[in-house]
This record gives sequence, C-alpha cells and structure tokens, in this order.
Amino acid sequence: MTGRLYGIGVGPGDPELMTLKAHRLIAAAPVVAYPAPDSGESFARVIAAGAISPGTEEIPIVIPMRTARFPAQEIYDDAASRIEAHLAAGRDVVVLCEGDPFFYGSFMYLHARLAGRFPVEIVPGVSSPAACTAAAARPLCARNEALTILPAPLPDTELRARLARTDAAIVIKLGRHLPRLRRLLDELGLSRRTLYVRHASLPQQEVLALADAPEVAPYFSMLLIPGSDPHAT
Repeated sequence: MTGRLYGIGVGPGDPELMTLKAHRLIAAAPVVAYPAPDSGESFARVIAAGAISPGTEEIPIVIPMRTARFPAQEIYDDAASRIEAHLAAGRDVVVLCEGDPFFYGSFMYLHARLAGRFPVEIVPGVSSPAACTAAAARPLCARNEALTILPAPLPDTELRARLARTDAAIVIKLGRHLPRLRRLLDELGLSRRTLYVRHASLPQQEVLALADAPEVAPYFSMLLIPGSDPHAT
C-alpha cells in the first residue's frame, strides 16, 4: 500500500472560501506540503492554518520570489523526492495550493513528477479570477462572449493581438508590468472599462479604476476587462 497524493486548492485568501472537502483532507493529513517564499510566511499555509492538525509533518517547498532565474527544476525535483519518501512509506501527503491547483499552480510540477507512480486526487479551489470578479461585483462575460486570461509579461504585440480577438479579459502577474499595460490599454481604448483588484477576499482588498491604480502592483493583483454590461441591454 502506498500513500495518496492530494493537490488541494485552498482558495484566494479568505479561509472561509476553502471547500469542506479541502478542510477535511487537510485536517486528516499526516503530511502537509506547501510552497513558501525564501523569506516570510507561506500564504497557502496561512490560509489553511486553522485546518492543520497538531503533530502534522510539514514540508515547505521554498521557491525564491525574485525576477532573476533560479533552478526551479531542482527545487521541484527535491520536493518530489521528499514527498515520494512519505508516499512510498504509506503516508498520504496533502499539497496546499493557493487558488486552484491547476490554474497557474506550482502543484502541476509535482503532479508531473509523481502522478505516474502514486494515486493522486485533485481538489479544486476558488480561483483568483473568481475572487476578483466577486470583489469587483462586475460580471465579466454575458451570453456568448469569450474570455481570455493573459499573463502580463507577454510582449505588447501579443497582448494587442489577443485583446483584439476577445470580448473580455483578465490580466494576471502584473507587478512591474502595470505601467506598460496602462499605456497599452490606453492605446486600445480599454482603460475606462478596466478594473484593478488587489488582495481579493482579504481585509486589505481593494478595487480601483485603472486610472487610480498604483504604478507597481503587488503579486496578488490583476486587471479585469469586462465585456458588455448586462444591465445595459
């Protein structure tokens, strides 16, 4: 008998947005792993802290938070090896994932390394776009409108082309790219309908018009570019 690997989405930040299933599995897990920065607390662990039982063995997966390239493959190889040892010994391992495990989540790299040899279960979580849309209280799409999710580091030419082909969009991974995106959206005539959301579902949550957004955005922020307003039709 081997252990089972669980990739568990813990949601966007508010612990009450964790699913009942996520809470149950975290509370019962003998081993809990989670991504962690090289300084400060793991946000995923902070969200799930109330569900982690005393005596649970913890595996922080330390991922440097910087723009310079780092040996990511080595980090995930090492984490997979540590998790594999527990699974091979018959212990279940829960991996905490901010938002949803497979929406730009680091769990996908552990899944690729371990899924072929151990049973795996994925528990979806409330994703950050859903949390930001709720915070903004503005529908993104209506009827047959298409939605595109774009990483901010894409080149301007690619962003322009994709925005031209969609009805609504979400732009993630803003950071230092926000001033460039502001200029681009101005050129495309999209600025007036664009909303900036940061720390959705948390006490410091903020929703602003793009014109009022800061020059540099925190990691947990995104832009919402809604399609048509359903109240206008």
